[in-house]
This record gives sequence, structure tokens and C-alpha cells, in this order.
Amino acid sequence: MLYAAVAAGSFRRYATYRMATVAGVFTNTVFGFIVAYTYLALWDERPHLGGYDQAQALTFVWIGQSLLAAMALLVGSVDELQERIRSGDIAVDLYRPADLQLWWLSADLGRAALMLIGRGVAPMAVGSLFFPLTLPADALTWGCFLLSATLGVVVSFALRYLVALACFWLLDGSGLALVSGLACMFFSGMVLPLRVFPGGFGELAQLLPWAAMLQVPADVLLGARTGGSLLRGLAFQAVWGVALLALGRLVQNAATRKVVVHGG
Repeated sequence: MLYAAVAAGSFRRYATYRMATVAGVFTNTVFGFIVAYTYLALWDERPHLGGYDQAQALTFVWIGQSLLAAMALLVGSVDELQERIRSGDIAVDLYRPADLQLWWLSADLGRAALMLIGRGVAPMAVGSLFFPLTLPADALTWGCFLLSATLGVVVSFALRYLVALACFWLLDGSGLALVSGLACMFFSGMVLPLRVFPGGFGELAQLLPWAAMLQVPADVLLGARTGGSLLRGLAFQAVWGVALLALGRLVQNAATRKVVVHGG
């Protein structure tokens, strides 16, 4: 109940920033148009690139814009946690009768839920009015997409949590966060679908954790993953989520000992 309350509180907190949400919807929509017309030109020259037809490629664009804020694809760390570590306010968090990692994960899930609703639905709706998108008609596919998106948020948080924890040693983690954000943009499929990457490089990119944030959820919604492929995609996300959260727990324990040794 505690962590559910934290998630609900985070949802309400971000819901208060209405003008920021409107501005985010406008920005995502504008960039959606820019990327969509770029994809139109690319797929005119290379039809069925990466196994997508033109409508699927355009749908991928708008899925990316819809998930951009929810997955925090432009952010390399949990910014608030990073600042609390730098300022020393993290000591208050460590005194709470709650697990630090689960607290911040719950807060991030609440944030992501608001972003998916507030900044995800509108860009997709606008895109569908101007471009021929391939969206599923059955509720089951949409349900699998929401499950995949939730797992993607967990993977995203786990990676950003690790970057934020690095501030216990680096003090200023802005450089690492920048590198992490750039890697996320490229290897998540935000720049181009990972399916269009050539040869072994493309296969490697689809095995990295960033693929769980956009490429896998997008393929689920596009119907590119069904049956066994769908289960493997969800398992891929779950395995990366568990592995990265476990690594985060180890780093957190090491960081906590460091704080105790140095007086907090």
C-alpha cells in the first residue's frame, strides 16, 4: 500500500503541471511531423526497410513520440534523485522506513503513467489524422502493448537509477547522464528502428537493454510480435528489468556503506 500511495502521489504531482504537459504535447507533435516526413522520404527510396511497410514506419514514429516522455528517453538519470545525492538530502530518504529503490521506482511508475496519458494519447491521435497509421483494433494487442510499455518503464528506470547512484562517487553526474541519454536515444530505436540497422550490429542493438524501452513495445503494437515472438519480447524486457534492478540494489548497498563511512 505504501508504494501504491507513492505512485499515486507522483501521478497527482505531475498532473498539476498542466501547461508543461500541453507544451510537451505540442513539442512531441511537431517533432512527430518532422520525423514522419523524413521517414516518408526514406521509405519511398527503400520500401519495406527493416521489414516495415510505410504505414508501419509512420506508426513507429508516433509510437516513439507517445512513449518519449513516459520512457524518459531524453533523460539519462533520475534527475531529482541525482540532485538529492549531490546536495546530501538523500540522507532523509535513507532514514525513511521504506526501501529506497522501490520508493523511487513507484514514483517513476506514477510519473510514467501520467506522461503516457497526458503526453502519449494526443500526439498519436493527431498523427492518425494526417498519416495512414497501422493501429490494432483488438483489445488484446493494446493490453499486451501496455504490459510491454510498463516493463519498458521499469528497464528505463533501472538504467537511470544506476546513473543517478553514480553521483555518490562522482558528485556531479551530469556528464554520465548526458552519455546515458545519447545511448538511450540511439539504441532504443528513437532515431531509427533497430530493425533497419545492418547485420550483426543490428542484432546486437536489439539485445541491449535500451531496445526494451521502445523497439519491443512498438513491435508489439505494430503486430510484428505475436505468439512465441511476443512472449520472447516480454521475457526479454522482464529479464533486463530484473537484472538491472538487482545491479542497482548492489550499487545502492555499496553507496549506503560509503555514506555511513563518510558520515552521511
